[in-house]
Amino acid sequence: MKLIQLRISKDERILGLLKNNKIINITQANSTINSTYRLIEYSIKNKKNIQEVILELFKNASELSYSYAEILDETIKETPEILVPIDHPDPYRLFISGTGLTHTGSVKSRDMMHSDKEEKKDETDSVKMFNLGLKGGKPGKNKIGIAPEWFYKGNGNNLRGPNQNLDIPDFSLDGGEEPEIVGCYFIDNDRNPIRLGFTLGNEFSDHETEQINYLYLAHSKMRNCSVGPELDTSLEFKDISVECDIIRDSKEIYKSGELKSGEDYMSHSLSNMEYHHFKYDIHRIPGDLHLHYFGTSQLSFSSRDWKFRSGDKIKIKSPDFQGTLINSVNKVKSENFEIKKA
Repeated sequence: MKLIQLRISKDERILGLLKNNKIINITQANSTINSTYRLIEYSIKNKKNIQEVILELFKNASELSYSYAEILDETIKETPEILVPIDHPDPYRLFISGTGLTHTGSVKSRDMMHSDKEEKKDETDSVKMFNLGLKGGKPGKNKIGIAPEWFYKGNGNNLRGPNQNLDIPDFSLDGGEEPEIVGCYFIDNDRNPIRLGFTLGNEFSDHETEQINYLYLAHSKMRNCSVGPELDTSLEFKDISVECDIIRDSKEIYKSGELKSGEDYMSHSLSNMEYHHFKYDIHRIPGDLHLHYFGTSQLSFSSRDWKFRSGDKIKIKSPDFQGTLINSVNKVKSENFEIKKA
């Protein structure tokens, strides 16, 4: 099942269920369920899974007058606004993180970024980390494997939805698109993570800052990122194709071609990556949401001879998702601030 969130007006939003190009207004059947988060709460309270609840609500819901294609078209102004497919009422309780060097093709891009191009006698730390994953990232059922690389991208205040801007602050050296699959998780009252499903994501980062030294990874990751437009509650994380196009002044300046994601193309199993994220007590606080980026098989940065400009559009799509995730890049002046004494 595929879910979307829409803003009808400033104070009104609804939860929608996709049926081909049609949108079923789930909130019409129960006005308290006006978001994916409220749907999760309702399903747990009533001891049912999300699919059961949706099917019950579906009986008393009707179609919107707008199609999914019309909703996604930002040039049609009179349609409701498409939001991220999942968010938290309190953005500080939504945590954004990710794993890198998990795909069998990812090590080449990172190795080029973190090593001397003329001298590669010794393995870089990127190669060492990747090889650890190859040896112990898929340990088998009920076993714990080697931990993958992990990074933090901030809270819900860093999250952007379809058609929203991804900001490049003036202290950044550049921006870098990263088309990925994002796992969405809710922590229940017993402190257990519930995997809600997957969505498309752009784990936007500053690769030029990271290139200076890999220990700048944390600095390079603290940027806006985007997810959407839909949350798929039944997608199998096995073999997923993703593509990325970048448009400038209505002309295509970059095309990734097919990128592969999912366990079949990764050095770590999904369960192993999930375990090493949620093994920390602080990542299992009841009511929290976690969005986790699972890496990409290829970075375009190492072969790029241009930088982003304001107005450039990044389009991420996959045959496993109906909608395309589109964001514009916006270079912004960072806020002035003053360190004061208490």
